[in-house]
Amino acid sequence: MNDISATPAKEAAVAAVMGSAAYRAAVATLAHEHDRTVRDIVTLTEIAAPPFGEAARAAAFLDMLRAHGLAEVEQDAAGNVMGLRRGIGNGPLVIVAAHLDTVFPAGTDVKVRREGTKLFAPGVGDDSRSLAVLLAWVRALDAASVRTRSDILFVGDVGEEGLGDLRGMRHLFGEGKYKDRISAFITVDSPEMEALAVGGIGSKRYRVTFRGPGGHSYGAFGLVNPMVAMAQTVLELSRTAVPADPKTTFAATVVGGGTSVNAIPNEVWLEVDLRSKAPLQLDRLEKRFLKIVEDAVQAENHARSVREGPVTAEATMIGDRPAGATDPASELVRYATDAIAAHGFAPRPVFSSTDANIAMSLGIPAVKIGSGGTGGRGHSLEEWIDVEEQASVRGMAAGLTAVLAIAGLEAA
Repeated sequence: MNDISATPAKEAAVAAVMGSAAYRAAVATLAHEHDRTVRDIVTLTEIAAPPFGEAARAAAFLDMLRAHGLAEVEQDAAGNVMGLRRGIGNGPLVIVAAHLDTVFPAGTDVKVRREGTKLFAPGVGDDSRSLAVLLAWVRALDAASVRTRSDILFVGDVGEEGLGDLRGMRHLFGEGKYKDRISAFITVDSPEMEALAVGGIGSKRYRVTFRGPGGHSYGAFGLVNPMVAMAQTVLELSRTAVPADPKTTFAATVVGGGTSVNAIPNEVWLEVDLRSKAPLQLDRLEKRFLKIVEDAVQAENHARSVREGPVTAEATMIGDRPAGATDPASELVRYATDAIAAHGFAPRPVFSSTDANIAMSLGIPAVKIGSGGTGGRGHSLEEWIDVEEQASVRGMAAGLTAVLAIAGLEAA
């Protein structure tokens, strides 16, 4: 990864944003309305948004966008909700997004518990806080009468987590009404400001179902067993050599099936997660895994009797996130880096798996930035964020600086 430290040209651009009276007024609004932002965090967190069940939260966020006076507020066919803040240039479009969904299944208690300045609840930092920050930015821009050269589309998107497989972003960039106008993409995801995601980790996820004739564990002893083929698959996957750079990983993650403790199973299944920074390495790992499955099935069918039928395997892809990266020399990365550094943070380039993956894979400049403040225990029932005002506003101001630098703050 090339150095993305500040350069004089981008320092001047970001300094121009931060030196403007309109920007200072916008930041003052962020501070003045901080309590309202916290209330929005709580409201959105307490509307459950399990995987593929974001509808209620999407409806609430859509109403919030409408209340903020954005243009063309709507919900698309995938379930994303969005509103447009018009610039003056009639040109490129900058998207600023946060995801609506959480990793937690339906029925999870999402009531927010407050202890001092800390809020505890599943999904409170990933990504309810970011949704509330988007609303705070819109209010701040309007209160300060900020004008930008580019249009800014604020989006609450679906399908970022898990098996959602970035379906919201796939639609936005593949079929959405704005797809041909997008010049830059910023996703706001989790509180941390210093981890600036400039690369997208690709992943392939499979469910492999192994089937066989089954039978009594004693009476049918000697018949092929699909569980043996599954176990051999996991064992051989664990022996696979992968590069440390570009980092490439694999994991056998979920298993199921079988009928009874005294029955050879008719069917068992396995889920795996394969990842890499590099598309070529991910492709190699995927091919290696599928060959392992094939060999494990053949080995079992040669090792035991197939008189009642052989073992078979069906591999179904259940997730496919493309890898990609944004050029460190791009304006977006340079502006985001300097904007974050100008507020006292130490930004560092990282690879992650976020909504930005889709844009990166298409060659559209994209980054992931934080929503501000601090947090921890993400994806756990004890997830928390700290909404102490000074730290929260500092982070929100840094993110807003990046947005305005790339959208082009127009002098009053």
